[in-house]
Amino acid sequence: MRARANGLPVCDAEHGCITCSDEGVPMRVVEVGDDTGLATCVNGAGERHEIMTGLLGRVVVDDVVLVHAGTALARLETPAGRVP
Repeated sequence: MRARANGLPVCDAEHGCITCSDEGVPMRVVEVGDDTGLATCVNGAGERHEIMTGLLGRVVVDDVVLVHAGTALARLETPAGRVP
């Protein structure tokens, strides 16, 4: 598991969920709900899922997020144009 400069752990696609160690799945936001805290995201196989995004605040189309148990845990930084 990686840590930020301040020592706090970071969720990332390589190391998994900081809470339970299960694998997080990178997904790309393709549609954002109106003030519902939900977004439609696609995984690397192109499967669509409705994801809770409340932990991240506002998300926008094309954000890439790390998802675990139907919840976006972190925004991932990806090279421009790279879709997980």
